[in-house]
Amino acid sequence: MATRIRLSRHGSKKHPFYRIVAADIRSPRDGRFIEHLGHYNPTSDPVELRFDAVALGKWLDRGALPSETVARLIKKAGLARTTAQAPAGEA
Repeated sequence: MATRIRLSRHGSKKHPFYRIVAADIRSPRDGRFIEHLGHYNPTSDPVELRFDAVALGKWLDRGALPSETVARLIKKAGLARTTAQAPAGEA
């Protein structure tokens, strides 16, 4: 099973709130996921970003690839040592 670490959008119109989840690549954006790994709230001041570092490391060790946005957030949170980049041809 190919797994991706990505954002799942929640919240109301024009007030987004994102959960960071590990999900099967074939699942829809806001649909089924395997595990909740953190959350990101870009509308709060200051921006709220939290990760479960243990669970994130576990999924990265298993070969899950973060999306471009999640990879940027992982780097911003200071957890970049565990980040694995997706191959260039994969979207």
